[in-house]
Amino acid sequence: MKPPTIPFVDLKAQQQRLKGRIEARIAAVLDHCEFILGPEVTELEAALVRFTGAAHAIGVSSGTDALLIALMAEGIGAGAAVFMPAFGFAATAEVALALGARPVFVDVEPESFNIDAEDLDRRIGAVLTAGRLTPAAVIPVDLFGLPADYAAIENVAGRHRLLVLADAAQSFGGGIGEVPVGRLAPVTATSFYPSKPLGCYGDGGAIITGDDERAARMRAIRVHGQGADRSDIVRLGVNGRLDTIQAAILLAKLEVFAEELAARESLAALYDQGLKDLVATPARVPGRRCAWAVYSILTDRRDHLRQALAGEGIPTMIYYPRPLHLQPAFERFGDGMGSLPVSEGLSAKILSLPIHPYMDRDVAERIIDAVARALG
Repeated sequence: MKPPTIPFVDLKAQQQRLKGRIEARIAAVLDHCEFILGPEVTELEAALVRFTGAAHAIGVSSGTDALLIALMAEGIGAGAAVFMPAFGFAATAEVALALGARPVFVDVEPESFNIDAEDLDRRIGAVLTAGRLTPAAVIPVDLFGLPADYAAIENVAGRHRLLVLADAAQSFGGGIGEVPVGRLAPVTATSFYPSKPLGCYGDGGAIITGDDERAARMRAIRVHGQGADRSDIVRLGVNGRLDTIQAAILLAKLEVFAEELAARESLAALYDQGLKDLVATPARVPGRRCAWAVYSILTDRRDHLRQALAGEGIPTMIYYPRPLHLQPAFERFGDGMGSLPVSEGLSAKILSLPIHPYMDRDVAERIIDAVARALG
């Protein structure tokens, strides 16, 4: 008999634990009926400021809109080059193209999977030499929860006067040294998609910054560019508002967030120990705290392993099977196969295993044993 299938991410277990708190929070919203940018959104923004130590947090409708609004606030558009890792999700390229800018794909480090600062410098140089675009911003993506090397990135970006916009969709709750995600870059965008380390029950996101003027521009942009007088449209904006019910759910979840991060770290350490002789496990970079949104391994026998685990009721995911410069929607902006060898190599070997804060250790051990049987 096939063993029972385990969940890749168990939102039901979390909901069961927090059901009373979440229902009370939602009931309060239903009572006051301020469903868009209601008081819970303001409360959430204040809580995010306390959590990160940043000056401002702006709740928005999704992680993608967080990136979009942040770029709009800088006036980035036609003729601008926006640099981003090729190994990652489509949102980074989407937002650049939506504004008329050009995505420039950069290779990643083979161990951290994050943007390679040396290759970033080379790509900026190539754009400057070509003379058709103006380098404007770089969007490092903290892949799978591990913060990128912001010191190296800022060094390159500073020399070329580029905005550093951190894509922390997977890394909220992580940090470098004593500095949490949210203060590692001038502007940080994060996502509250349900499967993220801190997730709501729909789409949601936030932008975090220490810059008063940027924050004011972004707050205006998220409500159609409205000024202090709502009848005044002072800039081009979007409908990027956060629903109050989603903010209420996030407030309940924030109460146990630190505990959940610790549980993720404990499971990741268990995986590290059990899998280290079987596959390439995720990098442990000194001084960097990973939020462990995803636990990804590398193996030359990925397809065999994935099939074997499925046979034992163990789901897996491939993040990402094709780098952005080879995706049909974006390939015309890249240089084709062979141009970003690390990203291409990772896409052929990467496999993500279940990890979430409500997964029992014996389930993780079952997964480790199944990997050992498949690869032994």
